[in-house]
Formats: sequence, C-alpha cells, structure tokens
Amino acid sequence: MILEIKVPSPGESINEVEISNWLVSNGQYVEKDQEICEIDSDKATLTVSAEDSGVISILKESELTIPVGEVICKIDTSAKNTNKSVAINKKQEEEKIEVSINQLPESESIASPAAKKIMREKNIDQNIIGSGKGGRITKQDVIKSKPAMGNAFGERNQNRKRLSSLRRKLAARLVSVKNETAMLTTFNEIDMTAINEVRSKYKDDFYEKHSAKLGFMSFFTKSVTRALDMFPDVNSMIDGDELVSFDYKDISIAVSSPKGLVVPVLRNAQDMSFDQAEQEIMRLANKARNGSISVDDMIGGTFTITNGGVFGSMLSTPIINPPQSAILGMHNIVERPVAIEGKVVIRPIMYVALSYDHRIIDGKQSVGFLVAVKEALENPVEHLLGGQKNIKKNLGL
Repeated sequence: MILEIKVPSPGESINEVEISNWLVSNGQYVEKDQEICEIDSDKATLTVSAEDSGVISILKESELTIPVGEVICKIDTSAKNTNKSVAINKKQEEEKIEVSINQLPESESIASPAAKKIMREKNIDQNIIGSGKGGRITKQDVIKSKPAMGNAFGERNQNRKRLSSLRRKLAARLVSVKNETAMLTTFNEIDMTAINEVRSKYKDDFYEKHSAKLGFMSFFTKSVTRALDMFPDVNSMIDGDELVSFDYKDISIAVSSPKGLVVPVLRNAQDMSFDQAEQEIMRLANKARNGSISVDDMIGGTFTITNGGVFGSMLSTPIINPPQSAILGMHNIVERPVAIEGKVVIRPIMYVALSYDHRIIDGKQSVGFLVAVKEALENPVEHLLGGQKNIKKNLGL
C-alpha cells in the first residue's frame, strides 16, 4: 500500500509553507510517528511525522515553497525493514557526484560563453569560482564570486544559506512597519529598587507555591495593563480608515527562539494574577524555545513587550509589532548614581523605551503612558499589589 503524506495546515491564514529540512533520506525505512521533515511557515516551524511504517520516497526537495495540502512524499507500507536502503539514496549519490566534480582538473570545468565574457572583463581567475555545478560554470557562478582583495592573507571564505520562511516574513514585516507607520520612540528610566525588594522578600515562597520564578515580566505586564487602561489609544490599531480599540489587553511577549524572534500572546492579561502571568509566560517561552509554539499561540495581541536586557542591551528603539500601535522595550539593569532629595545615591536603573505609531498616539499620550508604567514599577506595592496588607494575597501566597 502506498501512503501519501501531505503538507498539513499550520493555521487558517497560511496557504503555503517551505520544507526547511528533510530529517530522513530518500529510500529510507521509517517508523510510524517518526519525524521526517521540518516545515517553515510565516509564523512557526513545525515537524511532519510518518503516518505509518515503510519505505519513504521523497517527492519535494528542501527549500521549496509548497501549497498546503500538496503531497511531499510517499510511504510504501508493504515494504519491510531490511536494514538496507531499499531504493537508491539520492542524497548520497549526489554527494558522490559532487565530490567527483570537485576533483576534476581545471581544464575539465566548462564555462558558458556569458561566464567567460564576465571573467575576461573583470579579470577573474577561474580558480576563484571553482568548477560550478555539474562541472559547468554559469554566469551566476561568476557574479556570486568575490575576487581576493589585494594581497590579503588568510582564508576569505563565504557561506550562503537560504533564509527561513519565518525570517523572511519577519524581515518583510519590519520593513513595512518603517515604511507604513509614523513611528517615534520616547524614553524614560525606572528605579528598580522597590521591585527588587519585593522579589527578594517573596521569591522563595512564590516559587515553592507556584513552581515559577517571581520575575520582572509579571511586574511589567501588570504595569502595562494598568497604563493601557489609562491611555486606551495605546491599546488600539488602525484598520483602513477606522480606529479599532480593545477593552481587553492581549500582551505579546517577544521571545528569542532557535528559529528567530517569536511573540506568543498572554490572553486577557488584565485579569491575570502575578502567578498566572508568570506561569503562562514560562509555558509559552518553553514552547518557543523547544520549537512547539503554534500559530494560535502568536496570533492577535494588542501590545508587545520585548526585553533586550537579557542580552545586555542598555538602550534601543524597538520596532512596532504590526498591526499593533506600540511596543515597550525593556533593557538591562545597571547600578547608576542618581540624585534623590539632594543626595547622590546608587540605584539599580533600567532604561525603557516606548515606540509608537504617531498617526493615532500623540506625544502627550505616549509620554503619559510611559510615566504611568514608571510610576507603577517604582511603587509596585501601592499600584500593583493593593497595598502592604494585600501583597501576599495578590502574589497568591
């Protein structure tokens, strides 16, 4: 019996994907539920598994864009595992051919007329280009080659690899934001002393009770939802000629994953307690880092928080996550001298940045929003934890 394996749908809005990598070879015997390839979409990377055991015949090469639902391979379920390749291993054969081509003498490499013309005009040595694919040097091979500059010493190699579908989509979105929005950034600084005191006092009890760390992200999430209540235009977006505002706060949290930056969403963050926010952030971050994040985890979102501080960034201008209208950038915490009541003291200071779409958010609103975030974070007991008597209650202790 021949079983056809088709491209699964990663989400409702996705019509095509890219095969980023085959995890098995053509003609190999695969087991049921064995992962056979990885596919990239605009939103995430997913794996495709064999639906039954048998010998696989690969129909689509990697790095090809394939419509959802198209057959990418077939599995002969009637074949038995003989621990040998049942069909010719195409990949191994291609490697053998490539090795033999690379060993050809220079005189046996054939250059096309167009390639020869460019080499003459640019005075490019054929040794720089190599033998080309299949022993034939094309015009593109010459164009891509980079002659050595002067008498430079040492290796001057280049590596090329195709950008993943996710990375290409991200690049296009970032460029569109710069071109299609009136993006501005406002900055402020936050004295993290009060948050550090709360975390230091309650972090052990919090972890023991909730199996999650009492981190900075829950404080920032709660301060952002509070500020969004005060400045609702920051929690809005443009749709054509209309301004769409939301009475809920779905906070996108930017997370670095092996495949690039992803932004899983905390739904109804305004209703979350500190422990719920920390547990959900931890769950989504783990999914992003192990590659199991789904499109449904990332769609939506009305406001984004990104933390460049984990990589050591002191200050940056984060780019808006479309179609949202604003993004808050966190940065590293550094002990700095500050003036308080006429005295210079050392305090843990974080610089923060709010990038916003000036088409719908005025300077007064953007500055006011960031000041509200600063106010809550510098006095979390009063503004986020309901006063001294309610700290344990609001931390779920």
